[in-house]
Amino acid sequence: MPFSTDPEHIAISRSTGIKIDWKDGHRSEYELQYLRDECPCANCTGAHGTPPRPKESESPFQMYKPVLKMLDAKPVGHYAIQIQWSDGHSAGIYSYEHLRHICPCEDCKAVFEGR
Repeated sequence: MPFSTDPEHIAISRSTGIKIDWKDGHRSEYELQYLRDECPCANCTGAHGTPPRPKESESPFQMYKPVLKMLDAKPVGHYAIQIQWSDGHSAGIYSYEHLRHICPCEDCKAVFEGR
């Protein structure tokens, strides 16, 4: 399946997430918690030799936490989006390639198994 990492249109909602229409006709929809869990920064992925940040969506023991909000989202050049989160985190730069590879739809999961 050929796929594009070039967005045709990006819709950002601070309360619900990001929707991207890709140039190959595919549409990806990312909810806020999913985006936060898939942050590609070194702190969240453990690239500094520290353990990766645990994914909130996978925790069976959810204690009360304030609702996650996207405070700001801005383009980084013509290749990425940087998000500022209500939990104080803003280091992640979500490249369009990363966003396409983490698309949560079943078709993309089948193509990008083992991500």
